[in-house]
Amino acid sequence: MGIAELQAYAYLIGTVIAVVALYGYIVYLYKSEKSGEKDYEKYGKLALDDSIDSQPLEKNESRTKHEKKEK
Repeated sequence: MGIAELQAYAYLIGTVIAVVALYGYIVYLYKSEKSGEKDYEKYGKLALDDSIDSQPLEKNESRTKHEKKEK
């Protein structure tokens, strides 16, 4: 077993790991959108409607907590 054969096995294993990770991420995105946890379509629209007068997509939770502490 030479170095070239080891490199081929390492490349194959790395490719399989990358493919499994990619498909896992795609399934995660699909499930989170189906369950209503996130709406990725509105993030896609952000590229089309990107002006200073646009409404924010989400409320900033950390800023809201900070504002409540000041009151």
